[in-house]
Amino acid sequence: MTGVLLGFGVVAVLAAVGFATAALLPGEARTMRAGLTPVIYYLTNPALMVVLVAGTDLGAVLGVYTPIALATAAVAGALFALYSGLVLRRGAARTAVGAMASSYVNAGNIGLPIALYAVGSAAPVVSVLLAQLLVIAPLYLLVFSWATRPSRRAGPGAAIRTAAPGRTSTSTGRTIVRSVANPVTVGTAAGVLLSATGLEVPEVLWVPLEMLGQASVPLLLLLFGMGLHGQRPFRNRALVPDVLGGTLVKVVAMPVLAWAIGRFGFGLGGTELLGVVVMAALPTAQNVFLFSSQFRMPANAARDIILLSSFLSFPAVLLAGLLLH
Repeated sequence: MTGVLLGFGVVAVLAAVGFATAALLPGEARTMRAGLTPVIYYLTNPALMVVLVAGTDLGAVLGVYTPIALATAAVAGALFALYSGLVLRRGAARTAVGAMASSYVNAGNIGLPIALYAVGSAAPVVSVLLAQLLVIAPLYLLVFSWATRPSRRAGPGAAIRTAAPGRTSTSTGRTIVRSVANPVTVGTAAGVLLSATGLEVPEVLWVPLEMLGQASVPLLLLLFGMGLHGQRPFRNRALVPDVLGGTLVKVVAMPVLAWAIGRFGFGLGGTELLGVVVMAALPTAQNVFLFSSQFRMPANAARDIILLSSFLSFPAVLLAGLLLH
């Protein structure tokens, strides 16, 4: 339990510094966000993944943690889809975005410090990132592509778009490729190669790589805090049922699902089970909003689920730590 509290303390302090920076220095904060985002995306995050994955037991990750992450995300997404389709009577596009927001966790920046302090291992984080980057994100992007085709053909410029069907499929293909072939995925693949082959990187290269990786989480959390400033959820009252339902699935149902699958499906217990549940209780990743916006999907509900789950996931993880410690 002390580890969970310490992990959240680290996250909260750095996020609070970012929030205060955005509040007190709004102009400078915008400049910081514009400059730090590409540094994190292209340099520190990939370096962090190389270091983490290279030191991870791939057998444990791929054999246990990753299947649990995939199964948990699939059931959580299906739960929201049933709620959205049968209860709220939403269309395919809004349902797809809500399903992803209910099942796609922010493991990269918030999950890492919590996992390291709570369970003493990065294996749960690596498993979730592998599942999301290589399987879950590409599948949802395919669903997004399918869900937007009818609306594109029915829109004001349908005749023009229908006349060039290859353009849409090409754009979709490029987006899916970018979601997989990005710097973080490349760093993950490099880490997998090092872990699987046992290759040792010369110290003169490995030490700078570690230093870059160590800079990633603090910078990510600062940016996360800056991004929270000025957010105003529930601007569209009609989306409140979607947001509340998606957040409930994310911070309540998904951790319970992870516990049940890990406990009864894989026989996990103790720290290993805690790591699985903590990862499932993390807030929704901001990538959901980015992906849905890229496909011109109704992304407002995803934005509000991200914000609301960011606050409610803290007590959810603390409760998980208390019950499973």
